[in-house]
Amino acid sequence: MSEQTTEYGYGHAVPATEGEFAGWYHWSHDPFESSSGPFFMRREEDGSYLSAFRAEEKHMNGAGSMHGGCLMTFADFALFAIATDELKGANAVTLNLSGDFLGGISPGALVEARGEVTRGGGKTIFVRGLITGDGKPAFSFTGIIRKISPRA
Repeated sequence: MSEQTTEYGYGHAVPATEGEFAGWYHWSHDPFESSSGPFFMRREEDGSYLSAFRAEEKHMNGAGSMHGGCLMTFADFALFAIATDELKGANAVTLNLSGDFLGGISPGALVEARGEVTRGGGKTIFVRGLITGDGKPAFSFTGIIRKISPRA
């Protein structure tokens, strides 16, 4: 896949061309997220962003449920997807990410994240969201993103 500038910012979002998430986008510039996921996003008809992935064995903990670290990593991905319009292509970092574990997610489940920007308009963006597994609440989160200047 070649990189292209898209509505998903950074110039690093590329479309998935095959499989369950064909037509969705993912960021190609984050090796950790790519190996942890892959995680995907798309714009919904109402203008919001939906993030998703399919739970695999590699995402599970020793008890057979999705690892909390995987949920946190996906929540971090979703923060930036949810804030896409606020970011307007700017580089940014996560200042804070916190969450509450609400339920388990089993292998094979469709994992989705939805949310909203609760405050934006400047360099600091506040986001809240909910991750579900097959439609059941699994993790609620809040986060703060800070726009940064590119490194010279």
